[in-house]
Amino acid sequence: MNKFSFFLITILFWSNQPFFAQKTNENNQNYLNYYTNSYDSARIKFIKASSKLQKKYPASKTFHISVPSKIDNNLSVDVLYLPCLKEHDKLMILSSGVHGVEGYVGSAVQEMFIDKFVCDSLLEKTGLLFIHSVNPFGYKYNRRVSENNIDLNRNSSITDTLYAIVNDGYPKVYDFINPKKKVNTHSFSNIFFTPRAIFKILKASMPVLRQAILQGQYQFPEGLYFGGNKLEPQTVALKPIVKSICKSYKTVLEIDLHTGYGERGKLHFFPNPVDPVTKARIETIFSTYKIDWGDSNGFYTVTGDFVNFIGQLNKGKTYLPMTFEYGTMDSQTTSGSLKSIHIMILENQGNHFGYKKERYKIKVTNDILEMYYPYSKDWKNTIMQNSETVFKKIVPKFINATF
Repeated sequence: MNKFSFFLITILFWSNQPFFAQKTNENNQNYLNYYTNSYDSARIKFIKASSKLQKKYPASKTFHISVPSKIDNNLSVDVLYLPCLKEHDKLMILSSGVHGVEGYVGSAVQEMFIDKFVCDSLLEKTGLLFIHSVNPFGYKYNRRVSENNIDLNRNSSITDTLYAIVNDGYPKVYDFINPKKKVNTHSFSNIFFTPRAIFKILKASMPVLRQAILQGQYQFPEGLYFGGNKLEPQTVALKPIVKSICKSYKTVLEIDLHTGYGERGKLHFFPNPVDPVTKARIETIFSTYKIDWGDSNGFYTVTGDFVNFIGQLNKGKTYLPMTFEYGTMDSQTTSGSLKSIHIMILENQGNHFGYKKERYKIKVTNDILEMYYPYSKDWKNTIMQNSETVFKKIVPKFINATF
C-alpha cells in the first residue's frame, strides 16, 4: 500500500466516525443552567438579567434593535450598557451570535459573565457593553447566516469598499462547494465527498483550499460565505449606538464569542492582525494563554469580520480585538475541516434547493447543531468552566493595565 492510499483510507475512516461524546461531570451541572435551547428563551433571559441590573445601576441603558424579516416579526438584537461608575477609562464589550446558530453558546457565556462577574468593584474602573444575538434570524432558525444568506462576519465594515473585494480563489472551488440540486446525503458525490476533496487538496493544498472557501466572497449571493453588497440592517443600527457608548472611553476590549473552529472542547484565542504595540498589550492581558497570531497550519484570514468593524468605530483609541472560538469538531485537522465544510455545503444547498427526502433535512439540521452547539453536556460544562477561568484571569489584568 502506498502512502497516498494509506492517507486516503485513514481520512475516510475518521470522516465516518460518530461525533465525539464525553462523559458528563456531574459536579459541573450548574453550568448547564446558563444554556437555553431556543433564541426566544435566551432573549427572555437576557432581557430579564438586563432589567435586574438596570434597577441596581440606574445609569445603565438598554437598546432593542428590531431586525426586519419576511417571515418573523419578533427578531431583535438586544444591547445592555453598564457605564463605568467612576472615571471612564476602559470599556469591555462581549458580543454574541454574529453567526446566528453560534448564539446558543455565546448567549450562555454572556449570561454566566453577568451572573458571576458584574459587580461594583468591576464597574468602578470599567464599563461593560453586552451585544446579544447580532444575527437573531440565524440563531432562531439554526443558520450561520442572516435571512439574506449573508455572513455577518464577512459583512461588517464602515465603508463600502469591502464589497468590491474579489476573492480570486473562490470561483475555482465554486462548483464543488455550491451544488445546484436538492440535497441527497446518500448520493455518490456526498458519500465520496472526502476523497473528492482530497484530490482538490492535492492540486492546491489544504491552506489554499481553506482560504479560498472561508475568506468570504461578494460576487455569489447564493454561495457559501457571502458577505453581501451592503451592511445588514442590524449592523447599520448598531453602528451609532456602539460609537456613542465607546466615545467616552480611552481603551476598548472587544470579545466576540464564536463556536466551531478548532480542537473540540478547547477555547481558542484569535485576535485580528495587529501592530506590534497592540500585540504586546493583548499578550499582557492574555498572558499564560496561547494566542493564535496567524502562524498556525489551520489559520485563514477573513474580510468584513465584526471585531474589525468595532475597531473601525474606535480609531484613535487603544483597541484590543479578540475572538473566543470554542472548538467542536477538531476542524484544525484535515478530516475535521473537511467534515465541517461538507456540513456547511449541504446546509446551504438545502436552504436554496431543498431536500430530496425529509430525513436528509433532519440529518443536516442535526449536524449543523452538533457543529455549533454540541449535544454533549460535558462539552457545554467544559467550555463554560474554561470561560469562567479565563475571565477570572483577564478581567483583573484588563482593569489594572496601564497603556
